[in-house]
Amino acid sequence: MLMPTLFGENLFDDWMGFPFRDFDEMEKKLYGKRAAHVMKTDVREKDGSYELEIDLPGFKKDEVTAKLENGYLTIEASKNHEKDEKDEKSGKYLRRERYSGSMSRSYYVGSHVQQSDVTAKFEDGILKLTIPKEDPKALESKKFIAIEG
Repeated sequence: MLMPTLFGENLFDDWMGFPFRDFDEMEKKLYGKRAAHVMKTDVREKDGSYELEIDLPGFKKDEVTAKLENGYLTIEASKNHEKDEKDEKSGKYLRRERYSGSMSRSYYVGSHVQQSDVTAKFEDGILKLTIPKEDPKALESKKFIAIEG
């Protein structure tokens, strides 16, 4: 069933409290119905590099990893909330909406990039990466052969 949307969100989700979308989306427990909007990335081009700013709200530095393999930079973030926590002082939970889960996203940065070339900084829920550009001189220029006729 097609439902009206505004900015990529189903208008009836908030009004009626029932998900009309596919039930496969219920798997997105980490951020619920807004799971499609996580790991938003801004890419800025500078003189000799690209800068990526990736939103990872609610994550700590030790919950985020970055790896470079075969020209792909993969960012992974995972959060683990223990469900068996018992503390007499804090009381018992009546409702828990925060869940354990993980997410990842890959970016193609080119085979010329080495792990030592990439710098990363995590601050205020934003992962900032600097990736060097490929030297334009290293790009192969196409040479054409004149065809007579």
